[in-house]
Amino acid sequence: MIFSSLPLVQGGTISFLVPTLAILNLPQWKCPPPEILDQMSPENRTELWQVRMRELSGAIAVSSLFQVVVGFGGIIGYLLKFVTPLTIVPTVSLVGISLFENAADAASQHWGIAAGTILMLTLYSQILVNVPFPILVYRKGQGIGVRWFALFKLFPVLLTIIVMWIICTILTVTDALPVGHPARADSKLKIISDSPWFRIPYPGQWGIPTVSLSGALGMLAGVLACTVESISYYPTTSKMCGAPPPPVHAINRGIGIEGFGTMLAGLWGSGNGTNTFGENVGTIVTLNETLSGVTKVGSRRVIQWACVLMILQGLISKFGAVFIIIPEPIIGGIFCVMFGMISAFGLSALQYINLNSARNLYILGFSIFFPLVLSKWMINHSGVIQTGNEIADGVITVLLSTTILVGGVIGCVLDNIIPGTLEERGLIAWSKEMELDIGIDEKKDQEYVPNTFDFPFGMDVLRRWKWTQYVPFLPTYKPGIYSCDQRKQ
Repeated sequence: MIFSSLPLVQGGTISFLVPTLAILNLPQWKCPPPEILDQMSPENRTELWQVRMRELSGAIAVSSLFQVVVGFGGIIGYLLKFVTPLTIVPTVSLVGISLFENAADAASQHWGIAAGTILMLTLYSQILVNVPFPILVYRKGQGIGVRWFALFKLFPVLLTIIVMWIICTILTVTDALPVGHPARADSKLKIISDSPWFRIPYPGQWGIPTVSLSGALGMLAGVLACTVESISYYPTTSKMCGAPPPPVHAINRGIGIEGFGTMLAGLWGSGNGTNTFGENVGTIVTLNETLSGVTKVGSRRVIQWACVLMILQGLISKFGAVFIIIPEPIIGGIFCVMFGMISAFGLSALQYINLNSARNLYILGFSIFFPLVLSKWMINHSGVIQTGNEIADGVITVLLSTTILVGGVIGCVLDNIIPGTLEERGLIAWSKEMELDIGIDEKKDQEYVPNTFDFPFGMDVLRRWKWTQYVPFLPTYKPGIYSCDQRKQ
């Protein structure tokens, strides 16, 4: 993501899936019974799902304005004082934990294939991760030779899908699976033939997006989760690329552009928002640890070329259809690992806090467990919220059903109101990661030194204009971030 000056990729995220499910569980958006669906005309059935897409599109586009405002408005710099590790843990970890039923539904289509997928992915990504793979290469003047390539480290998921897909194809050809079984390789082949070769998406492709208060506020939970997650990724990527901790203006700029991208995704009717790809960050960490950074995988030029490829893939519909026809049990097995890794990433923020503290354990346990209980109860007792106002009922229902929002709010509130030392809460270690231990007076006295997070051009002009030091997303910005000493006061 060039606007943050870090080699990050923005793409679709499952963080919006949790609030999406909460919104679609509202009484007005629940699908009609199968007998009614069978009686509907094709046009009415198409309108049935498109009206939901319009609702989700409007909710995503409006809720993303939060990121745009807090990013470009510089508010994120002040929010960092309250977004503590005990806020990050429940917000991010509940994204994966809340989706365990979706992973179970997909994997249960055929537990044998799902288990094979999990075992294969574990084999490639954990056991064979440091085993090089020989490939034949041709070099001018040297002829054909053998080069050792970190295949298992770089492509564990892709290898797993290919191998398990081949197994599903064999089971399909031999008729070991009955016709129509979701594990068969030919169960969704019609999707490829029905897909055009090229398709250019456009704003409002499902109709003009609709906006409701309950939808927008509910989807705000996904935006908050993405914001917290991206803030966590920035220092990790910066460290692995050998760059200094990201300054506040780079974080402001990155979050603002992320919100702008999510708004465009909503208007284009994707049904999803954008977020910093954890897989991209993991690849940078992996390659730099393995190859000592000689491949320059932290180069922004690599990301720019990757973005061009992703745009082309998005325009070629049949390419996307290939991924849609992956047998359901394989997807379920991947989900079991992927959602678990997302939960683990959220829990990794515990490294900053004191886990021997009864205070921290109380906040941690309650902020993770209670949202799951509340969400389950809300789903099982549809329509239980009766305030006398239909709009208020919908808003409260969606908010209380969205685990990541409830967990993040509980963790943030409790960590900021229950007494605890800075070291106990992990704020000292966290502030160093985010460069929050620099006070405003120190920053003003520092002489300008060109760095990674400057714009590639125009810096001389920006430094001559004094007003640019007050613009939160410009490299010349001089923030009033509180230091750890100031927080004690």
